[in-house]
Amino acid sequence: MFSLIRPALFALDAESAHRLTVSLLGVWARLGAPGPVVSADPILRQTVAGIDFANPVGLAAGVDKDGGAIDSWFALGFGAVEIGTLTPRAQGGNPRPRLFRLAQDHAVINRMGFNNGGIDAAMPRAAAARRAGVLGINVGSNKDATDRIADYATGVARAAPIADYITINISSPNTPGLRDLQHGAALAALLAAANAARGTTPLFLKVAPDLDHAAIDAISRAAVDAGIAALIVSNTTISRPPLQSPHAHEAGGLSGAPLKALARQRLADFYASTGGSLPLISVGGIDSAAEAYARIRAGASLVQLYSALIFQGPGLARRIVEGLAALLRQDGFASITDAIGAR
Repeated sequence: MFSLIRPALFALDAESAHRLTVSLLGVWARLGAPGPVVSADPILRQTVAGIDFANPVGLAAGVDKDGGAIDSWFALGFGAVEIGTLTPRAQGGNPRPRLFRLAQDHAVINRMGFNNGGIDAAMPRAAAARRAGVLGINVGSNKDATDRIADYATGVARAAPIADYITINISSPNTPGLRDLQHGAALAALLAAANAARGTTPLFLKVAPDLDHAAIDAISRAAVDAGIAALIVSNTTISRPPLQSPHAHEAGGLSGAPLKALARQRLADFYASTGGSLPLISVGGIDSAAEAYARIRAGASLVQLYSALIFQGPGLARRIVEGLAALLRQDGFASITDAIGAR
């Protein structure tokens, strides 16, 4: 079916197509999307950060910022859904156009700027969602915040009663100065404030791929010292590998297939830096069961999808889940946990 509707979606500009897709999935959810179809194959089950995941394939933040279609994403087979990024106050984000589909490269460039309706508006939808799987809530700061750390503490506190885990997003390239929070005293202060606000809800930290080895080691130490439950590696990149699309010159974060090599490398770097002591969630260029399996063997406990859904359609999550189970059995693994870092 996706092959039939894809030309119509691609005839729209990228943001309009995105909004339409999420709106339609939201309608499907409100009409009663099919019950849970999250894989219950026992080989894919694992516990990460004290949370039970039926399968390791998650929806990355940014797809459904305001949590309008949570039930539908679970119905499509995702083991986890991460909504957001949500800020304390609603904000419109950066001027349009700000989302660009690079069809020739199977990639996306975005400079959205944390556009969302605010965390208080999203929490009732999150609370009402049918939990077929794990629900993550990704939080950030408003662009005009005078105290960004206070904004994160507010977001964590609002999300904590509802989320299975909370992601601290300090790695978007589209809010000026945000990535400065990934370093030194600012990072330590942020993690301390978030810890004070989280109650018992686990905290995940989402990092950028545009980091050198010194920064990777420093972030790893800070995360372990602060008791962060997992690292999400990584967000979009401001680097530009060779691209064919006419939109290649656009400013913003690049995601999709061209990010694959960098995302693989950063996963390996963080796995080496943490010594495998901290669960890692790999994001960036994952578009098949084989690629998801390679990330797990390289040290990822979980994976997340975003851009590949644009080009391969909503059946991708289920295809990856089914393919992963087959690959694990083919290689003689009794469980997905046994395959983590096996490379």
